[in-house]
Amino acid sequence: MSSAPAARDLANAIRALSMDAVQKAKSGHPGAPMGMADIAEVLWRGFMKHNPANPHWVDRDRFVLSNGHGSMLLYSLLHLTGYGVSLDDIKNFRQLGSPTAGHPEFGDAPGIETTTGPLGQGFANAVGMALAEKMMAAQFNRDGHAIVDHNTYCFMGDGCMMEGISHEAASLAGTLGLGKLVAFYDDNGISIDGEVEGWFTDDTVERFRAYGWHVIPNVDGHSAQEVKLAIENARKNTDQPTLICCKTIIGFGSPNKQGKEESHGAALGDDEVALTREALGWKHGPFEIPDEIRNAWDAHDAGAEKEAAWQKRFDAYRAEFPELADEFLRRMRGELPADFDQRADAFIAECQQAKEKVASRKASQNTLDAFGPGLPELTGGSADLGGSNNTVWKGCTSISADDCSGNYIHYGVREFGMTAAMNGICLHGGLRPYGGTFLTFMEYARNAVRMAALMHQPNILVYTHDSIGLGEDGPTHQPIEQIANLRMTPNLSTWRPCDTVETAVAWKHAVKRDDGPTALIFSRQGLPCMDRDDAVLANVAKGGYTLLQTGDGQPQAIIIATGSEVALAVQAAEALGAAGNNVRVVSMPSVDAFLSQSSDYQEAVLPAAVRARVAVEAGITDYWYRFTGLDGKIVGMTGFGASAPAGDLYKHFNITAEAVQAAVESVI
Repeated sequence: MSSAPAARDLANAIRALSMDAVQKAKSGHPGAPMGMADIAEVLWRGFMKHNPANPHWVDRDRFVLSNGHGSMLLYSLLHLTGYGVSLDDIKNFRQLGSPTAGHPEFGDAPGIETTTGPLGQGFANAVGMALAEKMMAAQFNRDGHAIVDHNTYCFMGDGCMMEGISHEAASLAGTLGLGKLVAFYDDNGISIDGEVEGWFTDDTVERFRAYGWHVIPNVDGHSAQEVKLAIENARKNTDQPTLICCKTIIGFGSPNKQGKEESHGAALGDDEVALTREALGWKHGPFEIPDEIRNAWDAHDAGAEKEAAWQKRFDAYRAEFPELADEFLRRMRGELPADFDQRADAFIAECQQAKEKVASRKASQNTLDAFGPGLPELTGGSADLGGSNNTVWKGCTSISADDCSGNYIHYGVREFGMTAAMNGICLHGGLRPYGGTFLTFMEYARNAVRMAALMHQPNILVYTHDSIGLGEDGPTHQPIEQIANLRMTPNLSTWRPCDTVETAVAWKHAVKRDDGPTALIFSRQGLPCMDRDDAVLANVAKGGYTLLQTGDGQPQAIIIATGSEVALAVQAAEALGAAGNNVRVVSMPSVDAFLSQSSDYQEAVLPAAVRARVAVEAGITDYWYRFTGLDGKIVGMTGFGASAPAGDLYKHFNITAEAVQAAVESVI
């Protein structure tokens, strides 16, 4: 009877698949997979709780490859352990339509927990996943019934450490005591430009200790025994997140390129691949995995056993806590409570009837007060601006390291880390996060916003102080181009409501959306509530609708407005109507929602024959030409703002009802 394969031989399977796939594609990053293969072998075969037959098992361990350029490491692991990544998929690495993209893409293949590549963000996603695990455990576990009990593991490299988001995420994780988060630092001393000592000399060990992490330094990343002991040590500490600092050799096994930047971001070359096979003692052809290696890697039996053990625990939990069990499963499925639509619509009707004049940020808080009690999964937060963003509603309870049973996260001044962590919370499941900051500071988090859209995650992004209307804080805080930037992002739904009614509709849309993020953009200043009958009210959810018209039939001109400028459009239209003009006002809180409507509806709201159009928004003007055409006019901003009271700024920049009226008169 033959002996079981050695750990190094099992790790070499990763190395071989990785260098072969990169070589065939003539593109990719072989160095990281070859350098971290030994660590991955120990973690995935000795510790990871997962089941390839059920990649969505709710209590599986999560694995994040934050250094996503090393994607062949993850694809090799998924293939070898038995997920739906075939050998043909490996051979088609980086090819059109293949699930084995250049960087791991969430949804492309089972077992990919998040999209990584923008360095550091995967680490922040992992922090969000670990935080979600801790919160769900606090909310659902009961004495003797730990139905939520899994770890989050993250691989990260020098690039992740250098990115500023790693500071934001690590600091938050340490503060919140995320003891089931274990990160592995691939300390190989090499980045694309060469040896990092010329530009990265941080004392990473002391840095993470200062964050409150448990740090295990100087682990030989090529010693299975040292890695095993380090992981065991990490898992014993459930009060602190752990960083395992692994000394590795990038491109391990390559006689001429290991330890050098040449192995980082390019194929090794046919000759070097052959030499590497010889150096590793890997006597098998390209993409060839011998049966004994494949059998040793296969995780189906172990995974099924682990899931069955959890299912037995869950069945006992359900017997004792049937309502909690049903609620847990509902939330992990991402389903809303059955009565949500009814309650939301009732509140929207109340808003229309009350016609309260408040800032839309306050209207947002009022909506949270109405929606929140029936949405236990709703998990709020803000980047240290809760009182200004109005993200704290009456039912909020803050979480802490000692008590994660609440529903509000104080992210601190960490916009980027907050947004990426929220992506991780979404990916984990069971919670619906929303997080706030000033709209202009969306720029800090911009790439995480893009990643939410790319991954189709229902992240809710609350952005307040939406224009020059914020006033005296001046141009550093006054957003100009940000709204257009958000609107132009694929799969991001953007809403800028004009009053309490549109705000409640926007929140309903955001909560119900399950295939992408929503940006909710709110004002600092008070906004009047518009008049609407039932028919007009029903059209608000369509993103753009006829709010009023001063005459019958086809209008002479159309004014398109959003947010705080809708009131200016109404004032201008009423003045024009009094002079005998037939003018329509279209409120367009969400361009993307409007453009998703039928062509017949769009034509009914914006008839192509009516070329006399004016758009008004206290933001950059360029975006609106798609609706006004070259014959129309736009009232808005063409440069940065200034420091002054809001009323003075609107007059100074000529964003007034009179300016809108004059623009309409010029195009009729």
